[in-house]
Amino acid sequence: MSARVQFTKMHGLGNDFVVIDATRRAIDLDAARLRRLADRRFGVGCDQVLVVEPPRSTDTDFYYRIFNADGGEVESCGNGARCFARFVRDKGLSAKREIRVGTAAGTIAPRIRDDGLVSVDMGTPQFEPARIPFIAPARAPSYALEVGGRVRTIFALSMGNPHATQLVADIDAAPVAAEGPLIERHERFPRRVNAGYMQILDRHAIRLRVYERGAGETLACGTGACAAAAAGIAAGLLDSPVRVATRGGELEIEWAGEGRPVTMTGPACTVFEGEVEL
Repeated sequence: MSARVQFTKMHGLGNDFVVIDATRRAIDLDAARLRRLADRRFGVGCDQVLVVEPPRSTDTDFYYRIFNADGGEVESCGNGARCFARFVRDKGLSAKREIRVGTAAGTIAPRIRDDGLVSVDMGTPQFEPARIPFIAPARAPSYALEVGGRVRTIFALSMGNPHATQLVADIDAAPVAAEGPLIERHERFPRRVNAGYMQILDRHAIRLRVYERGAGETLACGTGACAAAAAGIAAGLLDSPVRVATRGGELEIEWAGEGRPVTMTGPACTVFEGEVEL
């Protein structure tokens, strides 16, 4: 059965989204429909589809679902969280500047600042292998990972979704396209993983590229920026706050250390409104 669905096209530093309001009625989005929506030739085109739903608990304002371009549902999306906050306020779904949003990874709290940027409490980084999940005998500062016949040193952690971040000397020469898909589906990551490549500029600045599971390389990855900054701070290589330069623009990441939440700040932009038949 076909259906016409209204949507808003948004982006956070070029990481782009189709955002759908499902607070008033449920919308049937199976994997095939999601893939078509995300297709840049036959659909609207996006890295992820974001669905705004009614809250599932009394201590939250909304529930937030994230689907990658391949139709698979994932737990967390940092750039999407900022767009989510801007969407619900612009659409009059909430007058609050700070909202509490339930996700598959737990509750997040985006806040729209007076300057228009959006800050998001992204939760606490998880370094224990079982919580990433990552197959390793025990937690370690870093791990050796065999990728395409070479051994890479990675930092592994979860920001609600799994990340494997490695240091590179030159971000422009990093083998993102060649190795990203191999790391994404590496057997040691049971739920696949986002593959990050981080170049440290100084103790408060990095450059970052991320090959996202189910989406490929994106212009920016919010949870990837959080993971890279947290990994660098935990390893003693960086100090908070960390300015993260992606191909789509900059984010600021703050983290006070183990057991504390990560705060991400950056823009959220609306591109256009539309209606599509599924």
